[in-house]
Amino acid sequence: MPKFPLTPVSPRRRKLLASMAGALGAWPLLGRSAQAGTPAGVAGAGPELGPAQLRPGTSQKASSYDRTGGNADAYTIAPGKTLTVLAANGPGIIRHCWFTIAAGPHHLKDLVLRMYWDQETAPSVETPIGDFFGLSLGDYFTYASQAMTVAPMKALNCYLPMPFRSSALVTVTNEGPAPVAAFYANLDYELVPQLPADTLYLHAQYRQAAPCTGWTDDWQSNGDPIVLRQTNLYGEGNYVVMEATGQGQYIGTSLGVLQNQEGWWGEGDDMVFIDTNPGQRVLPTINGTGSEDYFNGAWDFGDRSFAYPFNGAPLVVNPERVGGRWCVYRWHLPDPIRFRQSLRMTLEHGHANARSDNYYSVGYWYQNEPHAAFPALPSALDRHPQLFAVGGPSETPLPAANPNPLP
Repeated sequence: MPKFPLTPVSPRRRKLLASMAGALGAWPLLGRSAQAGTPAGVAGAGPELGPAQLRPGTSQKASSYDRTGGNADAYTIAPGKTLTVLAANGPGIIRHCWFTIAAGPHHLKDLVLRMYWDQETAPSVETPIGDFFGLSLGDYFTYASQAMTVAPMKALNCYLPMPFRSSALVTVTNEGPAPVAAFYANLDYELVPQLPADTLYLHAQYRQAAPCTGWTDDWQSNGDPIVLRQTNLYGEGNYVVMEATGQGQYIGTSLGVLQNQEGWWGEGDDMVFIDTNPGQRVLPTINGTGSEDYFNGAWDFGDRSFAYPFNGAPLVVNPERVGGRWCVYRWHLPDPIRFRQSLRMTLEHGHANARSDNYYSVGYWYQNEPHAAFPALPSALDRHPQLFAVGGPSETPLPAANPNPLP
């Protein structure tokens, strides 16, 4: 979308916009409401009556309650150890996951959440635990979306249905140097007589690029001719959120951005490649108009935080400055991206990949098994966000204070 707002802007923004060529455009504001549906193929999808409809099955919970009957209702996790949170035989559906954690300062990045369906040896979900819940930069903040919420205090919730036919295994591994003093867990699930034949499995893949190295550092604003004249038709050099082979549907993206450069990071388009061959140089099947547009905001999100059922930027700190921190999400629950053979979800980092900020993401989707191998996770230390000297527009960093701190 064009980057020329129709409302007054700050002098800093006005200076940036004045350097860009183009004409003002105007579009009507369209509004609609949508009911969040369970992704197609999952048991319980469709226009049903929910809890008012009697259905077969038994309700279960896997929790960290004190087996002695006392009040020590938490697990501990030593460095290098893996905790089994859930081991269940199916068929069944995990309906809700809740965790809260008392541990060292980097535990959202140091703890790795993995989920395995039907005795698979490679996890279908593999991500640092904070990133899975949208806390992409290793800090807590509160927000609410249709699929995930983070409630006071440090309460992590996921409401995505997770079906399994024969078994479900959920683990948490402590890859950090310090023990986890208390890991509380409640996983609500149900066992059912059977699942429909077209039931798909939840997948979540973590990736990062720190930094997303741009093709040039010889620029000072997004409006510089060297940036605006660059083209990127085929997504070469894009940040890859996820890649999958098989049949399924993509249902969400969470992204954390740590700015290594001044200015607006969101000029890059979303480019999605559906059912293309590996290494094939083709135009994207879906080509968007800007990162803030993909995340269903506009005009740099107004430099403010917000959280809605299907989209949000719940963390915005020091916007458009070196050290600026953003956490954003987009749920495709009403509009899943369907694929029959493969999917490659990518984002430009700046227009035509000119910027060199840090990206930390999780892509969420449902698909049949088997799934393609995930890339190896970076080490726990490499997952900790830190600034890099990358050239381009920069000033002295501002303190990156959390506007919604939790102890």
